[in-house]
Amino acid sequence: MIDTPLNLPCGAEIPNRLCKAAMTEGLATPAGEPTPALNQLYGLWSDGGAGLLLSGNVQIDGDHLERPGNVIIDGEPSAAMRASLEAWAAAGTRAGNHFWAQISHAGRQCQKIVNPHPKAPSAVKLGLPGGQFGEPDPMTEDDIEAVIAGFARCARVVVDAGFTGVQLHAAHGYLLSQFLSPRSNQREDQWGGSLANRARLLLSCVARVRTAVGPTVPISVKLNSADFQRGGFDFNESLQVAKWLEQASVDLIEVSGGTYEQPRLLNLEGMEPVEEQSVAASTRAREAYFVDFAEAMRKELNIPLMVTGGLRRLDAMNAALETGCADMIGIGRPLCVVTDAPAQLLRGLAELPRFESELSLLPKALSFLNGIKLVRTVGAFATQYWFYEQIAALGHSGSTRVDMGVMAATKAQTKAANVWLAERQALITGASRESA
Repeated sequence: MIDTPLNLPCGAEIPNRLCKAAMTEGLATPAGEPTPALNQLYGLWSDGGAGLLLSGNVQIDGDHLERPGNVIIDGEPSAAMRASLEAWAAAGTRAGNHFWAQISHAGRQCQKIVNPHPKAPSAVKLGLPGGQFGEPDPMTEDDIEAVIAGFARCARVVVDAGFTGVQLHAAHGYLLSQFLSPRSNQREDQWGGSLANRARLLLSCVARVRTAVGPTVPISVKLNSADFQRGGFDFNESLQVAKWLEQASVDLIEVSGGTYEQPRLLNLEGMEPVEEQSVAASTRAREAYFVDFAEAMRKELNIPLMVTGGLRRLDAMNAALETGCADMIGIGRPLCVVTDAPAQLLRGLAELPRFESELSLLPKALSFLNGIKLVRTVGAFATQYWFYEQIAALGHSGSTRVDMGVMAATKAQTKAANVWLAERQALITGASRESA
């Protein structure tokens, strides 16, 4: 089943049902341009057999980064930027697969070191310990129009560069997701209040992007099945938004869930209890975190659906496809080490490795501390740095560093981020002096 092509509503065909899921790379220049490291990385993934590759966050606003090292398209590209984007797209499609750019705006989930006062729907700060995120400023009408225009411009630029489609990131607590949630969106104008108003920004972005790229280019949306937070975006609301997206000419919805505050995307519980949703768990054995939600959506939708997170066994992937719960299977962390994992699955490999199960921030002697929720959550986020380091190693050298510990990877990634931020600040300062 995984080897079956998927025909999208726009007319495009994906050669198989396996997708390299979006994972943040952190490999752009301080100016936000793609690099040879990104080209090497996506060339490896293109050769790896997936029918579809999704990029990490391509940001429409350089002041609202998901992390240092994001690709940034926040204006009309220079000749050098166009050339870099074209090289990246060529590398990511060299095996005949699709390569879509994931377009995003971090909103309030932008670290304070990047922006101490990020723009957001409302002045609702992230409820996370550590003080890493600043006090957000509510967006004006002009700010909102700039976001809509930014998504459309970014989509046009990447498609002109050779990307075969785009995905709008409306999940995981980033800006479009913030507008959808009544917990973070407390506006009383046309952009807040009712679900129709909270979804207005996402639907406006989709409409403008469709106009920008034309009717035959695939448009995907990554949508939370729920935020899993009390007072947040819930499954019933997600289903209604998915229906609107289907009517709005979207070609594929990736079903996900959670935010930084409630990281269900990592199969973790945040500092507050998980707000359970009214979706019956299947009696069938599940590996993927969001298959049950996709199955519930399928009953009322015809649009292709994709699930990402947790699936490792070939039989489970095929079962999800055969039962109609999903039309595409997203694979993330295994591809940080095994770049040809899709090809191996297509040849009959029974199961992908679970590297995350062997990783820990704490030495074994202190593993008992993982019983403390805060320690466990911090440790789980720290393991993400190990995967970041594997991505960086693949980009720079073509090989991984699996012998590196979680603490060492965390230190290496933190150092690289600080260097990048310093270099970017120097660029911005220099540009300001030249224009003065």
